[in-house]
Amino acid sequence: MKGILRLAFKLLVNDSAKFTALIVGITFAVFLMVQMTSLFAGVLNRSSATVINVGAKVWVMDPAVKTIANSIGMPDYVLDAVRSIDGVKYAVPLYSGGALVKLRDGTYQAVTVIGLDDTSLYGWPRMKAGHIEDIYAENGFIAIDDAEFVKLNNPALGTDFELNDHRGKIVGIATVASSGLFGTPTLYTTYTRAVEYIPSARYTTSYVLVEPKSDADIAHIQAAVKSLGYVAYTKDEFMQRISRFYKYETGLGTNILLMTVISFIVGLSISGQTFYTFILENLEKFGALKAIGAKSHELVGMILFQATFTALTGYGLGVGICVALISLVRLRIPDYAALVTYFNLMLAFGMVVVIAGLSSYLGVRRVLRIEPFDIFRG
Repeated sequence: MKGILRLAFKLLVNDSAKFTALIVGITFAVFLMVQMTSLFAGVLNRSSATVINVGAKVWVMDPAVKTIANSIGMPDYVLDAVRSIDGVKYAVPLYSGGALVKLRDGTYQAVTVIGLDDTSLYGWPRMKAGHIEDIYAENGFIAIDDAEFVKLNNPALGTDFELNDHRGKIVGIATVASSGLFGTPTLYTTYTRAVEYIPSARYTTSYVLVEPKSDADIAHIQAAVKSLGYVAYTKDEFMQRISRFYKYETGLGTNILLMTVISFIVGLSISGQTFYTFILENLEKFGALKAIGAKSHELVGMILFQATFTALTGYGLGVGICVALISLVRLRIPDYAALVTYFNLMLAFGMVVVIAGLSSYLGVRRVLRIEPFDIFRG
């Protein structure tokens, strides 16, 4: 069998034009599939950035909330009611909203402001410069050093700005696990200061962050919150809700799906047609092998080996080019959202297997029908 496979490899690479066409077709298809799905995965990850960075186990919110960016204020009694629920270790308010700040050079910049509970500062970011206690200082804000940090003119400690006729001062610089999706810098401050500085509706509590006494208490907490007319999601459930919104309630999910399907069809059509043409051009060789005693399963093994080798080579090149391109783009555009995940790689691999399988099927059917007599008679 080793000799048969060696012969199959030589037949495959002997026609360099056909072999190159096969590799290019699959590589291009894999590149598009991984690129599109990676971009989508990056967008979904960035859309839940605040949920990831704050890290609360349970989030209480208005039932109409679909994304972290579109919070709906809740009355103060919700916080008190949640704190009184059995199984709640503690609960704190969180403010999340947008604002427009005037920088020192006179330019205006949209920002996302996160207001942490004044007492506990639950969800505070990892400090890079300054101390978290400095957030209590007069006009104190903490700037997040991520891809959008430069839009604040790379502020240092002590840099001041203006927010709705209020003076703000950078008292700390911190880092977080995930950057935001919408290209706006993030500032952290206390809940009281955020509510005071930023115009808002009657109710100002965006979310109530809950720490349960144990994971077993979460179901009871969710039921109790539901009886109040609100909803409580775990961290993972809230992230899934946000993902569903971008997948099914915006055009983003549909567009990415269409591009992935088109990539699959392109790869299948190019590879299938090229591989079938390759088989047709080598029918005489397969017929000669059959005439000298090669069994059908050996011929099938040759074709499967050729299809598998081509598919895996194209898959590796496609993934490699995609990863290299994403890395290069991030050097120029730090907030580029593409994120290669195991799911993306497995999805692309599954589609490549389908492409290889269908291409092999066409070739196997043709080879098994040939008769040595017909070859030599021709």
